[in-house]
Amino acid sequence: MPLIRAIATVGGWTMGSRVLGFVRDIFIAAFLGAGQVSDAFFVALQFPNIFRRLFAEGAFNAAFVPLFAGELAEHGRAAARAFAERVFGVMLLILIVLSVLVEIFMPEVMGVVAGGFADEPEKFQLAVDFARLTFPYLLFVSLSAMLGGILNTLEKFAAAAAAPILLNVILIAALSGVAFGWLPDPGLALSWGVLIAGVGQFAWLAAVCSRTGLMPMVPRLVFGPRVKRLFMLMGPGILGAGVYQINVLIGVRLASELPEGSVSFLYFADRVNQLPLGVVGAAVGVALLPLLSRQLKAGDTDAARDSQNRAIEFAMLLTLPAAAALLVAANPIVTVLFQRGAFDAADAAATGAALAAFALGLPAYVLIKALAPGFFAREDTATPVKIAAVSLVINVGLALALMPSLAHVGIALATAASAWINAGLLAVLLYRRGLLEPDRRLVTRLVRISASALLMAGALWLIADALASPLNRSDPAGVAALVLLVVAGMAVYGLLAQLLRATSLAELRAVFRRG
Repeated sequence: MPLIRAIATVGGWTMGSRVLGFVRDIFIAAFLGAGQVSDAFFVALQFPNIFRRLFAEGAFNAAFVPLFAGELAEHGRAAARAFAERVFGVMLLILIVLSVLVEIFMPEVMGVVAGGFADEPEKFQLAVDFARLTFPYLLFVSLSAMLGGILNTLEKFAAAAAAPILLNVILIAALSGVAFGWLPDPGLALSWGVLIAGVGQFAWLAAVCSRTGLMPMVPRLVFGPRVKRLFMLMGPGILGAGVYQINVLIGVRLASELPEGSVSFLYFADRVNQLPLGVVGAAVGVALLPLLSRQLKAGDTDAARDSQNRAIEFAMLLTLPAAAALLVAANPIVTVLFQRGAFDAADAAATGAALAAFALGLPAYVLIKALAPGFFAREDTATPVKIAAVSLVINVGLALALMPSLAHVGIALATAASAWINAGLLAVLLYRRGLLEPDRRLVTRLVRISASALLMAGALWLIADALASPLNRSDPAGVAALVLLVVAGMAVYGLLAQLLRATSLAELRAVFRRG
């Protein structure tokens, strides 16, 4: 499967999940607003989610996919399955022990994650109660990530990319139960929904993986050399692959010290920012790592360099206009999507400001996803962790410096700035080692893509100004105006990209016809 087609497969399913995620968040905003219960639930939800992205999807995939691909290529399917069974057994033991310990010591853990809630005992207890329900999600979704890694190595991207849709469907169903009076408490309904979704995602991927013949049916507690190698690579990979999630966790901890609603403002802003990041960034990382691993195992370094260049080019083709659009239209987007029920105009304005700040770093977040596989495919997770450490220190320092004057927006700005530093350092080190060689096409296309995105931003600003009245409402007229704004932005950018030769329809059609 060609790289761009693989990215499109993952991105398409992720887009479906993100759209349902928006529906879910609209329900949550209407039911909970931005207050005590929402802050508590979002901390409880972020907790397993961040650990999932760090340990399971981030560090685990970065270490597991190259090793599993190597076993498959060098020793065959039986050896690859045996390796997967050993990893499955060790992971299962670690996750069970971790889950039991966290459940027992949840108040102490929550004191670290959201220590600012300690001054509000009721909110703190809600966060503890919700987190005890949501944390076991980590166990099931981590095992799901392993099954997804097996499928991705086999170039079967759709099943793993579609699995998160189940979480959104179940949470929407939970809130619908509250709306119809079948469930009494929205916070508890959502927390139970997260746990149920974890079980469902694992069952779905297990069913799909079993059809490949590589499903690890018998977990083995054998800590052999290859398994040791996996966990040695995972250690630094936790930071190297998951720096964005660590920054989010730091943001949650710092926001818990700010006035009520700050955690919710950052959550809703990050959810909108996650649409292009998830659709493009995650898709690029998921599709690129197995391809680079196979090319490098085959000794084809020229093909690996070309794959990385094309991944960066395609990622920026989609990400730069998305970042420009979020900067220009942050407030209308948040107003139309979330301003209803318990989520008022002041909440929308605070969330919009955070969204604009996050959008400044969006291209950097996606570049990290495109650059990090250049290290991971070569089984080098130590270099990204050193870079991550630098960016983390800068993130915390900037957040602490900006919070007194900018409150939660300062946290978002610090996250964006640290992402650019992280991406820049990754690129410089890859280039110095001869692992990244931007060709003439990449450099020329990036200039043209940037020009197209800037011109589109100007056009969007004019269109948004003309539609200012309906875009300040969340009624059907507001929704129609936002849809018109999005469609107009896509049309303008598409036309500019053609005129400035940032890409071409013929080229894209040719890419999707191959393979």
